[in-house]
Amino acid sequence: MERLKNHREFVAVLKRRRRVTDADIVLHYIVRTPSDSPHTGRGPTRRLGLAVSKSVGNAVVRNTVKRRFRVLAHRYEDELPADCDIVLRAKPGAAHASFQSLEAQMQTLFRAVTRKSEQS
Repeated sequence: MERLKNHREFVAVLKRRRRVTDADIVLHYIVRTPSDSPHTGRGPTRRLGLAVSKSVGNAVVRNTVKRRFRVLAHRYEDELPADCDIVLRAKPGAAHASFQSLEAQMQTLFRAVTRKSEQS
């Protein structure tokens, strides 16, 4: 899974206002059309951005949450639509959530994105 690299890419995802949420994670997403794809000539790409604010905890806690999000996003990325950009935003409770809880939430959210993108 590639990363969203600049502010403009994050804003493009957040402006669409398409999101799914759970207890400790908010997932903002867009499903790109082939003309929007940043890598023409290559296959479909999924891109990830992380937003973990200071309300989650100090730097050590925020980095732990980001590391967990990256691992889980990589684990379940195949459940997302092919050309999809997502921004995972941590709620303050993510700092104290168990890895298993975050895993269950991530799986549920990724499946919800797929289901909603197929409906539209």
